[in-house]
Amino acid sequence: MEQYDIIVIGAGPAGSTFARIADKGLRILLVDGNKNGKPCGGLLAPDGQKALAHFDLNLPKEVLADPQIFSVKTIDLNQPIERWYQRMYVNLDRNRFDQWLLTLLPGNVRLAHGHCRVLEQIEDGNIRIEYVDSTGAAHTAVAPMLVGADGANSKVRKTFFPPLKTREYIAIQQWFPAELSEAHPFYSCIFDKNTSDCCSWTVSKDNILIFGGAYPRKQCRQSFEKQKNKLRAIGMHLDNPIKTEACVVLRPTGWKSFCLGGKNVFLIGEAAGFISPSSLEGISSAMNSAVQLNRSIQSGNANPLATYARKVRLMRIRLLAKNIKCMFMYGPRLRNLVLKSGFASMPMYADSTRRNRH
Repeated sequence: MEQYDIIVIGAGPAGSTFARIADKGLRILLVDGNKNGKPCGGLLAPDGQKALAHFDLNLPKEVLADPQIFSVKTIDLNQPIERWYQRMYVNLDRNRFDQWLLTLLPGNVRLAHGHCRVLEQIEDGNIRIEYVDSTGAAHTAVAPMLVGADGANSKVRKTFFPPLKTREYIAIQQWFPAELSEAHPFYSCIFDKNTSDCCSWTVSKDNILIFGGAYPRKQCRQSFEKQKNKLRAIGMHLDNPIKTEACVVLRPTGWKSFCLGGKNVFLIGEAAGFISPSSLEGISSAMNSAVQLNRSIQSGNANPLATYARKVRLMRIRLLAKNIKCMFMYGPRLRNLVLKSGFASMPMYADSTRRNRH
């Protein structure tokens, strides 16, 4: 029986940040159950850059991907309109980014790569878990506190709490050969009201073209393939993918779209419902919620959950406010008006040397 002060499930930006900044006198077990990395476009948005800046962290070149991106091409498949908008993203390899964050863990954190099979609260109020590590060996661990940082499809949340009242989608991504990345936009945002009320994207990354999108769970794969077929009309022939990946993604709609925890179990990041409903950006909320939970625990207050709720109140309000932006992005009529007006878009200059322009 392994004894710890805190067990953290999930070693993405939320879990690794929480473990890294926690009290160094605590014994922490960080269980990483994600073998293949998270399906993600791998663009670090300004909010995510700011979250890193708060820690005075600078990205090593090893996590960056080529090319770097300064604009997004917006495509509405239901209207013959294309617009370009300036965006300040950092193009990175998401898996290498997550692994880099793990290299920053201090010595009081034990990182275990494995799958968590059992989660339960035992009689003395402690949390007991059973997990199988990467070698196949079974382990049992106990701690007075459990932190769920295991994403939108959180096993911790599903084990201890009722379902969130939120919109749930399946994000599907495919990777395509290098020649496609040379023929298409570095970054595009695609809308198609007939296949999803969310968005899709293409990103060029280290001579690979990634196409992905978020779709309602019902018939999500059929919607994904239908959208790929529609893209042929604008010259994107997305055939023979190198790999396909998928995950659950949430889009909060109200206060009950969030769950912070209870009974010595806490949730951070997308496990708690923290993600932008407009851009689906979650790295900044993952890190910021990890900071606020740590502060709540270290405050010494008798009810750290109540303290945590107060500290993330503004974060929740800001995320829900992004639903106003959603009306203009995802409402077909309003989006059509915005695109036709050209509001905030960039005029594109003719350049015969660019090979990725349609």
